[in-house]
Amino acid sequence: MEFKHQPTVTLAEVADAAGVGESTVSRVLRNYGSFSEKTRDRVMAAVERLGYVPNRIAGTLASTGSRLVAFVIPSLSNIVFPDVLRGASAILEESGYQAVFSVTDYDSQREEALAAAMLAWRPAAVMLAGYEHTDGTLKILRASGCRIVELLDLDGAALDLAVGFSNLAAGRVSAEFLLRRGYRRIGYVGHDLNRDTRAGKRFSGFCATLGAGDAPLADREILAGASSVENGRLGLERLLARTPDLDAVYFSNDDMALGGYFHCLARGISIPSQLAIFGYNGLDIGRAMPQPLSTIRTPRVATGKIAAQLVVTNAPPQVVDLGFELIEGATA
Repeated sequence: MEFKHQPTVTLAEVADAAGVGESTVSRVLRNYGSFSEKTRDRVMAAVERLGYVPNRIAGTLASTGSRLVAFVIPSLSNIVFPDVLRGASAILEESGYQAVFSVTDYDSQREEALAAAMLAWRPAAVMLAGYEHTDGTLKILRASGCRIVELLDLDGAALDLAVGFSNLAAGRVSAEFLLRRGYRRIGYVGHDLNRDTRAGKRFSGFCATLGAGDAPLADREILAGASSVENGRLGLERLLARTPDLDAVYFSNDDMALGGYFHCLARGISIPSQLAIFGYNGLDIGRAMPQPLSTIRTPRVATGKIAAQLVVTNAPPQVVDLGFELIEGATA
């Protein structure tokens, strides 16, 4: 199947939909010159309905083909996303493309605003994390006329290109591993699952598998805000204070698991004989721990590389499943 770009929504189409001239639309969007409040409302309603974003580089890149690739990512403090950028940048630079990025802090409304800002520069492609976007984001992406790449998740329907792995399956595999090792009193420590939808999917797959194995999740501790080593330490402390008889804890990622490991060291809790710890991501620091972390290793750099290759070769719409690797480690 040959990929066909959807036509970009033009200023003229907005003007026609609003029943005004193109110069009036331009004045409204630049908030410069004279126009009535009623006219502004009509123009902005047309802009929202059509998914129009203004072209900041009118005529220049539009005529020659943009060499920009925009990344709208949730975080830079989480090493996952810098790894993706590192993989993609190597391929893009070799092909004469320039990567630009913005950070949403896991805020879906901010993702929408940043996606619109990036699309205003008419990039060749936009890369985003996951499948969950606001209706407004979906509208402007579909109307953009550029390639859309969704990264690090395959549990959903792709808009165009998708590269990653199933987070639901990662959660299931993690639970199956702990059950095979004989753990039955299992808890969870994680961060905001509503904002980090991929962590939410892993948690869902994990809990469903525990339930099917007649060992339903014993307790959970969900902390507000982003994941961090400190939140992992604090989360495990709170969880064990409430449910001290747990024999294993699943963490939303390796950062949180590392914090849990430090808590156990400080309290003299033997790992894994008294408490097993399991993470997610397969970070280098987990392998360097005195007891290598039991976790799931994800292909983050490879995700970025393959996503970039699909863009520079103008590949047809497709979903690329890179899978993941179970690392047995020594903490479970």
